Formats: sequence, C-alpha cells, structure tokens
Amino acid sequence: MNRAGRILIVLAAIMGADGVMLAAASAHGADASRLVSASSMLLFHACAALGAVALAERGIVHAKIGIVAAFGFVIAASLFAGDVTLRHYAGHALFPMAAPTGGTLLIASWLALAVAAAWPKRGQIP
Repeated sequence: MNRAGRILIVLAAIMGADGVMLAAASAHGADASRLVSASSMLLFHACAALGAVALAERGIVHAKIGIVAAFGFVIAASLFAGDVTLRHYAGHALFPMAAPTGGTLLIASWLALAVAAAWPKRGQIP
C-alpha cells in the first residue's frame, strides 16, 4: 500500500473516532442536536474514504481518481463537521460558507468516485 493510502486510513480512523465523540456529545449535551449532522458526516464519510482507498488499491476503480475522491471525502467532511462543531462550541463559523463548501465538495467527491469506476485505468478490468 502506498503512502497516500496509509495516510487516508489514518485520517478516516480519526474521523470515525471524532464522529463517535460527536454522537456522544449530541446524545448527552444540552441543546446539542446540531452535532448529530456533524457526527453523521464524519462517520459516513470515514467509511466512504476507506472504501475508496480499498477500491483504488485493488484496481477496481482508477487508482489516482479514487484516491483524490477519498481525500475529498476527508477534507469535505472535516470542513462540514468542523464548521458545525465550532458554531456549537465557540459560537462562530470556521469561515464564511465552510459547511456549504464542505457539502459541495462531498458531492464532487462522490461524482469523482463514480468517474473513477466508469473510467478504469488502461490495463484494468473494465
């Protein structure tokens, strides 16, 4: 496995841990219902990043595009969840339009994964 794949696995694991922590905070914190969406984004997209890495490593999708999609999942979910979490705990945004930017990048990352599957690298099984 290459370095990018290992880095993505570490980042996805951290996202998963953070997602569980935010789920606990949303369940036990006062008026913490916003944190549910942050938790969900991290947990779902940690799995998506791991899946994209696995597909890319096995040559099922175009490897480079699959890895780009995985990094997109990590960055985008972190932007979205970071903004929602910061708004909850600090009372201000990460930066203007951080959550919508993260959401848009998540959509783009899913589409990139679709492209990676539709256009395998030459020599890969179509």
